[in-house]
Amino acid sequence: MDKIDKLASYIDHTLLSVTAVPADIEQLCREAVQYDFASVCVHPSHIARATELLAGEKPIVCSVIGFPSGSTLSEVKMLEAMRAVEKGARELDMVVNIGALKAGDRKAFLNDIFMTVEGAGGVPVKAIIETGLLDDEQKKIACDLAVTAGASFVKTCTGFAPGCACVDDIKLMRSVVGDDIGVKASGGIKTYEQAQELLQAGASRIGTSSSLAIIRR
Repeated sequence: MDKIDKLASYIDHTLLSVTAVPADIEQLCREAVQYDFASVCVHPSHIARATELLAGEKPIVCSVIGFPSGSTLSEVKMLEAMRAVEKGARELDMVVNIGALKAGDRKAFLNDIFMTVEGAGGVPVKAIIETGLLDDEQKKIACDLAVTAGASFVKTCTGFAPGCACVDDIKLMRSVVGDDIGVKASGGIKTYEQAQELLQAGASRIGTSSSLAIIRR
């Protein structure tokens, strides 16, 4: 059985609307269990409730750090990661310091991810590099530094900035990180065909708020 045959198990079922209420999180979790999604991805304020709802179930709780700008202080990202894990998050999607990368400050960029990884205490961290804001060389540098800092995944986009997941970026990111690091495609993924192409290009996870439309194609 290949990735496409079990597509749902590669999807982070995502709800990052700032207007989400507890009833929305409850529905999200029910859907995750029904369709066997990899996780639900929610804001930190919803981690505890999602963790409670998914206790004993296969889908895990994923949350976001420094979201969506990545401009949060590194020590705040570290603390946010610590608290998210304490609340029950089992994966963290953190937004990197894009300004530091574009300024050529690799030390600050690296330290920002490293501190988040430290705060996560062994929980996998996905580094969101915002591919729509970077040229190909910057994407390569971002991926390389993310791996050096201990990230378990590199991820394309937040969905809150220009750009979206595309096959060329997934291929580029996979070529940099190799086979042992995850690559998450996220941003503008709305159809089964898109998800299929991205997985075949090398993505190991899909992040989307259109999960049901994709699965129910």
